[in-house]
Amino acid sequence: MAHMHITAWTLGLILFIIALNLYKKRNQKIATIAHMVLRMIYLFIIITGGQLTWDYFQGYEMPIFGEVIVKAIAGGWIVVMMELILTGTKKGKANRADWIQFWIALVIVIILGFFRLPMGFLFFQ
Repeated sequence: MAHMHITAWTLGLILFIIALNLYKKRNQKIATIAHMVLRMIYLFIIITGGQLTWDYFQGYEMPIFGEVIVKAIAGGWIVVMMELILTGTKKGKANRADWIQFWIALVIVIILGFFRLPMGFLFFQ
C-alpha cells in the first residue's frame, strides 16, 4: 500500500506542476483538463493515505499514533493547498500564503512519512 500511495502523490505533484504551468501560460482548456485529472488523483491519494493510516492503527502500538494523525492531517492540508493554489492561479490572484502553507505541510509529511514512521525509508533496511 505504501508504494501505491507514493506513486499516487508523485503523479499528483507532477500533474500539479503541469496544471500550474499551463494556468500561468493562460492555456485554460488544457490546464482545466489537467486540473480535473489531478482531482481524480486526489481521491486516490486520500484513499491510499486512509488505508495506510488504518494499517498503522492496526499494526503498531500507541507511541506513534500522534505522528500518524499529524501526518494524515498534513497530507490533507497539502491536497487543500494544491487546490487553492491552482484555483488562485487560474483566477490570477496572488497566493503567497498558500505557497508557504504548502511547503510547511510538505516538509512535515516528508519528514514523518519517510524518516519517522515505521513504513518509511529508515525502517526498510
